[in-house]
Amino acid sequence: MEKQNLNPALVYVLAILGLLCCCFGGLGFILAGIAFFIAYNKLKQVEENPENYDPNSVNAMNTAKIVAMSILIINILYLGMTIYRIATIGWDEIMLQSEIMMEEWGNQ
Repeated sequence: MEKQNLNPALVYVLAILGLLCCCFGGLGFILAGIAFFIAYNKLKQVEENPENYDPNSVNAMNTAKIVAMSILIINILYLGMTIYRIATIGWDEIMLQSEIMMEEWGNQ
């Protein structure tokens, strides 16, 4: 019987998109969370029938799960920092600082 391969490409794509979306206040945790969930469920299927899966593809999916988990943690920390900044500094002050930085960047 031929062993099944796990394809971690979707997990990697979602995780990397989640990392890029980290710049939007940590909202990439959604994509990284989905990637982690997919990898976790695939590896859970492997635990039920390990003899049906290729060991190399299982290792690749495990690596993809670790990458997704790392990016998920980064996004959650950045989201927490964003919420903290809004709570302490205030939205208006953050927008004012952003406008000043954009003007300085435009003048260069």
